Amino acid sequence: QVQLVESGGGLVQAGGSLRLSCAASESTFSTNAIGWYRQAPGKQRELVAALSSDGTTDYADSVKGRFTISRDKNTAYLQMNSLKPGDTAVYYCKMTVRRFWYQNLSDYWGQGTQVTVSS
Repeated sequence: QVQLVESGGGLVQAGGSLRLSCAASESTFSTNAIGWYRQAPGKQRELVAALSSDGTTDYADSVKGRFTISRDKNTAYLQMNSLKPGDTAVYYCKMTVRRFWYQNLSDYWGQGTQVTVSS
């Protein structure tokens, strides 16, 4: 079982930056996809950034040009620049991974980290 531990959230003023990290507790044979989601009060969960195995990235329109998704070894990152109050939410990472060569792909979720952007 792969455990994802998120960190990097906090309180920041509008225009500031944060970098969220999502560290996998175990090495993986392959990580096919990474996604960062957010859930704001009273709103649906939203996919804000995705990274596929071939390096292709996709972003929600609301964060394009401001957020960058990346990964390094067993850690995923979400660099968040020019933050706005509307970015306030709990952010969750998801990794679609194959733990060992003989296993199928599985989704794993982080515990969530709060990002609060003040005006």
